[in-house]
Amino acid sequence: MSGRTFGEVSRNLTAVTILAAALLAAAPEAGAVPSFARQTGMACEACHTVYPELTHFGRVFKANGYILTNVKQVRDVTGKKEELLSLAQTVPLSIMAQISYTQMKTGVPDLSSAGAPGVAQNGTAGFPQQLSLFYAGKIAPNFGAFFQLTYANDSGTIGIDNTDLRFADTTLLANNSPLTYGISLNNNPTVQDLWNTTPAWGFPFSGSNANVSPLAGTAIDGAFAQDVAGITGYLFWNESLYAEFGGYRSAKQGQTNALTGGAGPLDGTASNVMSGIAPYWRVAYEHNWDRNSLEAGLYGAQFRLFPGGTPDTPAPLSGPLNRFNDIAEDIQYQFVGDENLLTLAATHIHESMTLDASFANGGAANPKNNLSTTRAWATYYYRRKIGGTVGYFSTTGSADTALYPANPAGGPGVVYSANGSPDTRGWIAEVNYLPWLNVKISAQYTAYSKFNGAGTNYDGVGRSASDNNTWYLLLWFAY
Repeated sequence: MSGRTFGEVSRNLTAVTILAAALLAAAPEAGAVPSFARQTGMACEACHTVYPELTHFGRVFKANGYILTNVKQVRDVTGKKEELLSLAQTVPLSIMAQISYTQMKTGVPDLSSAGAPGVAQNGTAGFPQQLSLFYAGKIAPNFGAFFQLTYANDSGTIGIDNTDLRFADTTLLANNSPLTYGISLNNNPTVQDLWNTTPAWGFPFSGSNANVSPLAGTAIDGAFAQDVAGITGYLFWNESLYAEFGGYRSAKQGQTNALTGGAGPLDGTASNVMSGIAPYWRVAYEHNWDRNSLEAGLYGAQFRLFPGGTPDTPAPLSGPLNRFNDIAEDIQYQFVGDENLLTLAATHIHESMTLDASFANGGAANPKNNLSTTRAWATYYYRRKIGGTVGYFSTTGSADTALYPANPAGGPGVVYSANGSPDTRGWIAEVNYLPWLNVKISAQYTAYSKFNGAGTNYDGVGRSASDNNTWYLLLWFAY
């Protein structure tokens, strides 16, 4: 990304930092790993249409804490037959790699050029784009985990990725209907969700980290991925009705307190620190018949944030707050046949912002704003070998010249909005070939009809939305 980076903008625009974090986490991570197949003794297709999309059985497996196993166990029990230990003789480890190539329609400026800026190399190879190690499976009776460590080529570092630790059990009610209940400890709101409609697991299931990203995104849409710790409790009745409630607190990675020399407590050198607990909730209903399933649901969260600052410009964690209230709807239809597999899915997220802190310090031109994100997609596969997805995306919201700033110098820049609008929309088309169930070859094209508020000259220096159209080629495999 050329020009003033989104992170730099966020030093002065606290609310924009939320949006930047969402974009940095925009490419969902893998949710399907072969260690689950080794543990259960079932092929990937039992839990997935094509990874990482879950089938009904996969959703039930996840709700039950990833603990179903067909592997010989090392066990210990008390004299009363109470189980003290149950360890698989095969450790549930997996690796995943993504190797990619990204090409934009029009290259971005090369700001390191002397005098008039040149053009940066158009074409980025990720070798790898991402390399992950998973512990995925049973830990103890009623206790399982999906735990991911990832090397990413954009940061060049290894760090914690999506993580979901679960305690779960099932009981039969008076009418013999099963009730699964559990607790999830996780680090990304919606990563624990059972459907592929919420932000953490929705389409696109993988995306380039070398493209140009729009300015705006809602807070629940990945803004706090891996920077929070949350605990939620859930009920799943009759494998149909799902309800979940919990909360999140800031748990920023790589943050050091200057006084203690340790990882905390968080102070004014950290930006966008949650005030208290951020509540999260989810309700959904799934109806299954023959080879079909239909789900409809709601989810949401409320985040109250102190602006804070940076190590260079700290600001006390006190005073006015920024509030982000997100409410979303989602729907998913799925047909899983022997040869044909079809998924239709959509989500709509509406965010209400009350920006008392940013409005007071000049980081927002309006004291209140709104933002809406819509995504809809259709996926088809034949024999889990050849398939693809067509998806539509749209972000609309209040114009705010401070929150979505213009290029102050009038020079080259691709991440600005000349009219202060966040509006972005376009299409994604993806074709996939799976020679084996754990290997995927993808070609993805993203086309923008509007970017940061306009179709043409959106940045004020002549760049069009279509200049950011992107080809993304991917080899994705797990073992």
